[in-house]
Amino acid sequence: MNAPVYIVGVGAVSAIGNTAAECIASLESEQAGMGEMEFLHSKHAGALPVAEVKLSNETIAQRLGLTKVISRTAMLSMMAAREALDNAAIPGLDKLRTGFISANTVGGMDKTENFFKDFIADSSKGKLRHVVHHECGYITELAADYLGIRHYISTISTACSSSANSIFYGARLIRNNILDVVVAGGTDALTKFTLNGFNTLMILDQEFCKPFDENRRGLNLGEGAGYVVMVSEQVASTLKNDPDCILSGYCNANDAYHQTASSPDGTGSYLAMKGALQKSGLQPEDIDYINLHGTGTQNNDIAEGTAIKRIFDPLYPKMSSTKSFTGHTLGASGAIEAVFSVLAIRERLIYPNLRLQTPMQDLPFVPETSLIKNANVRNVLSNSFGFGGNCSSLIFSKS
Repeated sequence: MNAPVYIVGVGAVSAIGNTAAECIASLESEQAGMGEMEFLHSKHAGALPVAEVKLSNETIAQRLGLTKVISRTAMLSMMAAREALDNAAIPGLDKLRTGFISANTVGGMDKTENFFKDFIADSSKGKLRHVVHHECGYITELAADYLGIRHYISTISTACSSSANSIFYGARLIRNNILDVVVAGGTDALTKFTLNGFNTLMILDQEFCKPFDENRRGLNLGEGAGYVVMVSEQVASTLKNDPDCILSGYCNANDAYHQTASSPDGTGSYLAMKGALQKSGLQPEDIDYINLHGTGTQNNDIAEGTAIKRIFDPLYPKMSSTKSFTGHTLGASGAIEAVFSVLAIRERLIYPNLRLQTPMQDLPFVPETSLIKNANVRNVLSNSFGFGGNCSSLIFSKS
């Protein structure tokens, strides 16, 4: 039950890179991925920056070897999950009990939005084939079929904590001897529905977001996918190279404060971080880096910061929000940031929090504003906090 769960492969696609290596290169060179809309067609183009993956649907389909364009959400999932499996290079994978646990929040809405646009204009022009993959679960099934995974497939959708939850659910399946290998993470594509919904909440920044800045004005929406490959101790012993990272702690908590806002005192954030620390057996002073949820909204940043103060005061680890690079990728964010956390350990990096100029007056700490290389990163805490108070924290540790 408490056997280690090893991270042996990672894959990511986001606005700052089409592979995990490209993403890290952008993080090191401090190149953000936000810009004007190119592939999403919205009346807000030119007014609201977004963080799009820099590939058209046709290009992604070609790279994947698909004969037709399917949902962008599914294709981003296929890209990142395939990279993670290739990176893991597990011998005899076809003989192992393998699962695919994937998260998303928009499903195939990127396709169905176009259906209704055409259908409302002319009911004879709507193509039903554009709506058959609307559900979140279908996205997972499409990617699982592409990967050839059939033993265990599940979809998680808990808003912005979705893919963090998929990762620790996968770890529990391994620890309970249900599976030997799990590919876990999440994906989300930008849609007009999402953009309009967040704009209605008045939490989108018309400029590039600046998480944990006193003058923050909101978030930038992004898209992408991220996956980790986790294996049991037995499978890890068969690999050519010894795994260098484990998922040591995880916890999900829910403060049920509000449908779309965090509790002002950060109750859910506090419970998630505290629970992950307890699960890992680590003390607050053992954490070397926190990958902040850090959306850039007034509510989220102060709630997360208050919880961090409650746990870590007076000795704070290094911390930053990589959403200042990728935007908020919603259901994919927890997994993309999990990949960044694993690579922070492997590459000995502390990522910068871009555009932070004025520290928040109510917090006694300041996130890092410059890249730190050759850092002694042994334990990384990664936070993902979603709507409805669904808060999750993961801890990755050097093995």
